[in-house]
Amino acid sequence: MTETEAVPETDGGEQPKPHTIRLELADEPGQLLDALRPIAENGGNLLSIFHERGNLTPRGRIPVEVDLECLPDRFDAIVDALRAEGVNVIQAGAEHYGETVTVLLVGHLVDSDLSDTLRRIEQCSSASLSDISLSAPEGRDDVSSASLRLATYTGRTEDALEVVRKVAREKDLHVIEPLTEVSQ
Repeated sequence: MTETEAVPETDGGEQPKPHTIRLELADEPGQLLDALRPIAENGGNLLSIFHERGNLTPRGRIPVEVDLECLPDRFDAIVDALRAEGVNVIQAGAEHYGETVTVLLVGHLVDSDLSDTLRRIEQCSSASLSDISLSAPEGRDDVSSASLRLATYTGRTEDALEVVRKVAREKDLHVIEPLTEVSQ
């Protein structure tokens, strides 16, 4: 069998290409299997998996790097399927978070369900919450503040900020946005 015969091709003569996808998974049974299923179902062939269970991301999740190969026209479908299943894709091929932005939320963060606020911000497809610092000097019944650092896709920071603004409006929180540089 020749090398060409051993590798499946598309009608256009394309051959599978290697890709790396970086994920964040909750430390719960079955999460890795759930993340691998959309890859297989969409034509991906696993090459290797690096599961760093001993390390945690700033969001308290487990980083996982998956090397796979697939036909070029299948890669986007694999990434979309992972996201549709709720898998946090940190990097897919050349796509990665290229910008960071820090915003402050001020108000009754604890009473307005801080966990829900963070979960809704994390659901934004253009950003990932990379760090949070909460200050509640007078306890949970008084005004508190949180500094949120968001990693955003290059050129998509405004989309992420709009999600933060929307959640803040609904929960009567104030957003202190970062200063932006002005080109001269």
